[in-house]
Amino acid sequence: MNTPPSSPGSERTDGSSVRIGALVPLTRPGWVEAGRHLLAGLELAVGEVNEAGGIGGRPLELVVRDTAADPQRAAAAVDELARLGVAALAGEYHSVVARAAAARADALGLPFLCSSAVLDALTEQPTEWVARLAPAQSHGWQIYADFLLGAGHSRIAVAAEPSVYWAAGARILRDYLAPRGGTVIELDVRALAPTAVCDELVGNRATALLLLTGFPEPAVSIVKSVRRDERLAEIMMGAPAGQPEFAEWATLLGDDSAAIPFLRYLPERLGPLGARVETALRERLGEAPSFVAFEGYDTVVVLADVLRSHGADRARLAESWPRVAVEGTRGQIRFSRTPGISVWQWAWTPIQVVDRDPAEPERFRILHAG
Repeated sequence: MNTPPSSPGSERTDGSSVRIGALVPLTRPGWVEAGRHLLAGLELAVGEVNEAGGIGGRPLELVVRDTAADPQRAAAAVDELARLGVAALAGEYHSVVARAAAARADALGLPFLCSSAVLDALTEQPTEWVARLAPAQSHGWQIYADFLLGAGHSRIAVAAEPSVYWAAGARILRDYLAPRGGTVIELDVRALAPTAVCDELVGNRATALLLLTGFPEPAVSIVKSVRRDERLAEIMMGAPAGQPEFAEWATLLGDDSAAIPFLRYLPERLGPLGARVETALRERLGEAPSFVAFEGYDTVVVLADVLRSHGADRARLAESWPRVAVEGTRGQIRFSRTPGISVWQWAWTPIQVVDRDPAEPERFRILHAG
């Protein structure tokens, strides 16, 4: 996908392509399965745009760069894509990586529509250059906290690794649950083996354990240890960040993969567009598409709309965020300024708390909606 550079934001009428830079985790330590779904959604939508005539008769081209969950690599990719003359950036799944990409895009004056990353502080200061489809972490995780309280959980342990994203999640839960009678007990999985995590859960009388950890490890080992500890037969495990959404979770954990609630950004029932896209994504992926694939598709739907309306000039694209009104796979997409959020935000995509059905782990049960 290496193509000769063009002048940034140029308006060309020679039939050459309109380029979008795509940031996607495609190799470890990135979450490769999430990256594959994100890219499938992006590519499906680009293909449909081109089948419908492209952008003013010019083909839309996706210039993909693998971030591998590395913030520095992502920032370097933004620099490269800017030099290649992309009109805008799309994608990224990992929040800490998206934050690095957003900071660089803001500095360069390059529009960035973030598909999947949820960290509230996507940029340090408010910016006109960045918009986001995924809900802010504080919004989604407060819905998850409401689910926990409704299910009768007030002593909630979090098995956490050190990261800005996990620390933000623990803080959101603690700040939201404390005034409502809930207690959050933080367990550092760097210092505790999975069996020691089990001992801590028993000693702290926790009724729920949330996995704020990387996948597959240490998440898989913790789940297996808890499931095999007879003292913890009644404890609920959860993974608000969405690890159980993907097939690899079920493959690695088998029956242990079920009944672990997570956040999913889909409506209870897809409309006609969403249903059609679901079928196409399933064919492309060879499996049921995750919500991340829909995020990828919707990203291109939005960018194609603004490119048709405003051309490929970067400044004009960035100015168009508040005027977006596009029908996506999960509802109408509009961007606004949301308190505490530094970027243009879709407020909000539908949100569910779901889990894998113990009787049929390939099937998801909706437990709560927000």
